[in-house]
Amino acid sequence: MSSFQIGLLSFPVLLTLIFLRIPLAAAMFFVGLTGTYLISGNTRMIDSQLKTFTYGNLTNYSLSIIPLFLLMSEFATRGGMSRSLFKAAEAFLGHRKGGLAMAAIGASAGFGAVCGSSLATASSMGKVALPELKRAGYSGPLSTGALAAGGTLGILIPPSVVLVVYAILAEENIAKLFTAAFLPGFIAMLGYMVTIAIYTRVVPNSGAALPRQPYADRMRALWNVWPVAVIFGLVIGGIYTGAFSPTAAAAVGVAGTGIVALANGGLTRSALRDSLLATAQTAAMIFFIVLAAQVFNSFLSAAQVPQSLATYFIEAELNPWTILIGMLVLYLVLGTVMDSLAMIFLTVPIFIPIIAQLNFGIPPAEVGIWFGILVLMSAEIGLITPPVGLNLFVINAMAKDVSIGQTYRGALPFVLSDILRIILLVAFPSITLGLVRLFYG
Repeated sequence: MSSFQIGLLSFPVLLTLIFLRIPLAAAMFFVGLTGTYLISGNTRMIDSQLKTFTYGNLTNYSLSIIPLFLLMSEFATRGGMSRSLFKAAEAFLGHRKGGLAMAAIGASAGFGAVCGSSLATASSMGKVALPELKRAGYSGPLSTGALAAGGTLGILIPPSVVLVVYAILAEENIAKLFTAAFLPGFIAMLGYMVTIAIYTRVVPNSGAALPRQPYADRMRALWNVWPVAVIFGLVIGGIYTGAFSPTAAAAVGVAGTGIVALANGGLTRSALRDSLLATAQTAAMIFFIVLAAQVFNSFLSAAQVPQSLATYFIEAELNPWTILIGMLVLYLVLGTVMDSLAMIFLTVPIFIPIIAQLNFGIPPAEVGIWFGILVLMSAEIGLITPPVGLNLFVINAMAKDVSIGQTYRGALPFVLSDILRIILLVAFPSITLGLVRLFYG
């Protein structure tokens, strides 16, 4: 059996291990080391890789941004920002049909601006908004579906841990990726709101309008979200203007959210300990996945899999758009059984060499950024796609009176909105790249 055949065979083996619920890092680590041994015929290469990759990952300055953004998410969750954002959005949108669900979407987008985690956004907004939606008589499918979809804005609106991981794997500029994600994330928020407006008109009595709030109350509610605006301005504004590096901006975000959480009484000694412990656990998991992915990708590179596939697609003279659409469809399929990080670690090292060789009519330096946003958008659909959409489980666990089947049905209109948005971004790359060109030339 040739090295290339061993490399191809590794994919079904890896997927089988993942479907058997073997942790992703362990599965990639095992397959990568076994494949390397089969190709080299000895353990010398494995010994060298374990020493080099372990030291390289644990001393990689770029990876320090991950625990910082994770800690920022923990502090933001404990700082009560989700409630003030929801109340502000409710004041302006609650009087519309389905307005309270739209307010949850708007608040999720605002919370996502200071929280790079989808699950943290869904969990925090669920605790705040679910009781209000139930009290207002909103249907279970709409309430849970909207909150699960809103949670995805946690990784669509910069900063985003998933984008940081993509930037490291694809060797792209993190600041440019954050800039590129801003407008698609805003379009996602508007798309979800439009979906709610259509849903409440198609399904009667699913989301009634609340009384219009006085102008003074609206301004008071809007004033209460100033900490979020300040932190977002410091973090994202600092990155866009070049005042901070992404890592320094993450540190500023941690300080800002920590101060707000402390001022609001949410950052007690025990809460600080829990936040640090949760950050360490999640960061360790991601770092181990990064190490395992490097071992697996080194094996694939030694087997000439990425290079051979890139050569095949070029020599086959397939339409570049056909190849791109095929990749995005694969993400949609994988999203039904895998989480977003697993998909990105598994596919990006294979897809990037192929995408880099294709001509989409845009500068080669921009292809990786554009593709990264498309990958992000495709991966987030998996968070609300049955049967393993993690956001669906998080929200449904909070809604004791709503069945998981109802939550699935409520999420489907938002999945359709996501698919339409991806089609829009594929058809018009300038939507993604416009701000990048404006800020970086």
